[in-house]
Amino acid sequence: MAKYDRCYRRMEEFMKAKYNITDIALKEINHMFITDLETYLRTVSLCNENTTAKFMQTFRMIVIMAKNNGWIYTDPFMNYKIRLKRVDRGYLTEQEIQKILKKKFPTKRLEQVRDVFIFSCFTGLSYIDIKTLKASDICVSFDGKP
Repeated sequence: MAKYDRCYRRMEEFMKAKYNITDIALKEINHMFITDLETYLRTVSLCNENTTAKFMQTFRMIVIMAKNNGWIYTDPFMNYKIRLKRVDRGYLTEQEIQKILKKKFPTKRLEQVRDVFIFSCFTGLSYIDIKTLKASDICVSFDGKP
């Protein structure tokens, strides 16, 4: 829901800046509108390539839903290509993880932050998944180990 809300707010900003309007009919959205939106996101909103592409993907999902429901008949994204740039996020080496594990911090809170980070490294869970993790979510594995 959050990504659709963010997309909505950016669209609102774009329409106000470019066309001085707050709303537009779905049938009025065309290829030029889409390319202008992309340009706006890259230049005015200062979004990078992938952030812009993610906004465009979200908007495209809305357009596809509108087309599937018969609210519009042509796809304004028909000749538009969304380009995601491959990003190598890198990874920590075993030595770097060991260095973080052994690091002593001046406060208990920072030690907990370290422990959660290391837990995330070993499990592959995202921060939000760890944040919502409950004891009842942890169970015995197929090999009998917790």
